[in-house]
Amino acid sequence: MVAALPFSEKELIPQAERLEVGHSKEKIRIGLPRESHFQEKRIGLTPDAVSVLTANGHGVLVESGAGSGARYSDHEYAEAGAEISHETAAVFSQPVVLKIDPPAEAEIQMLAERSTLLSALQISTCTQAYFKGLAQKKTTATAMDFIADETGDLSIVRTIGEVVGTTSTLIAGELMSNINEGNGILLGSAAGIAPAEVVILGAGTVGEFAAKSALGLGASIKVFDHSTANLRKLQSNLNHRIFTSLIDPNRLTKALQHCDAAIGAIGTGGERTPVLVGEDTVKKMKAGAVTIDVSMDHGGTFETSEVTTHDYPTFVKHDVIHYGVTNIASRVSRTASMAMSHYLLNCAMEMGEKGGLENALKCNTGLREGVYLYKGVMTKREVSQWFQLAFTDINLPIP
Repeated sequence: MVAALPFSEKELIPQAERLEVGHSKEKIRIGLPRESHFQEKRIGLTPDAVSVLTANGHGVLVESGAGSGARYSDHEYAEAGAEISHETAAVFSQPVVLKIDPPAEAEIQMLAERSTLLSALQISTCTQAYFKGLAQKKTTATAMDFIADETGDLSIVRTIGEVVGTTSTLIAGELMSNINEGNGILLGSAAGIAPAEVVILGAGTVGEFAAKSALGLGASIKVFDHSTANLRKLQSNLNHRIFTSLIDPNRLTKALQHCDAAIGAIGTGGERTPVLVGEDTVKKMKAGAVTIDVSMDHGGTFETSEVTTHDYPTFVKHDVIHYGVTNIASRVSRTASMAMSHYLLNCAMEMGEKGGLENALKCNTGLREGVYLYKGVMTKREVSQWFQLAFTDINLPIP
């Protein structure tokens, strides 16, 4: 008896190879609305970026005044080829909407069905209703704070971290001066004078650039972190031997007692920032010392921290000056806008080159990492667990 063959005769006949057909380019329409979030002054695309898009045949509709916080005028955007609209609803109705902060509930209602949203997510400030509102619109939403580059780094997060780290050191220097009721200490040093002492909590991107700025000004710094690997990487990036330590309560308290400024820059990946400096420790700090709580938007590193605004950025508690503004990058909105615009322009251009977002997601795994809603379906496990929403792996709807 002859055994049955594993394949039929037809299956053994060579078949023609099926090659993927290249995607045709697509002209996209982008809405650039004015930010409504309190004291948000950044904008996602600069006029230079808009000129690149329009030169490649894409359309950009800019809400009047959208760039004013970053000192970009409607005239500059018009000269770059954008259309200027005074109708907020018209801007939000575009197929692609690009903004900094997540849209408010009223803004979600203005989105077109099956549109694409590119913004920050800021998971700690969102609600379940936010995601349900986007889901009802069948929106494909991408969080710029999740987008990775070819090396796996979160490019936009790192870029903003660089800006915030540098700015936090400069703020500390301002607050230490007499004009801001500080102790009149220079954040740096002069010949024959002991340098100012700065404690930095966190060896991530923000901590690294805060350290670089403080060192550049001549300050003496001490950096604390939970991770030896982070501290080792920081030493290497600074190319300078500094005091580093794992977060030990006794050693940290001693350092804070003698410092002139302390910068809280602990990264948490979206979770609540752990309180590392209790009120009792703050009481032991020098009168007139300064705390800059960069982690305030995730709860804060110092127990005594409170949310403040750019108009009233500080308050004094236990004779220590506290700075608790949650959106430090908006203090230097033009620089922050330029830093973000480069990456967002690349995302928009890739969407056009690949023939739409769906094709771009197939080719760019880093961009795919940023998608948390695909046509209304939750595709980010962290978000689904946080808000108890049904989860679908993004590789199922996007092969």
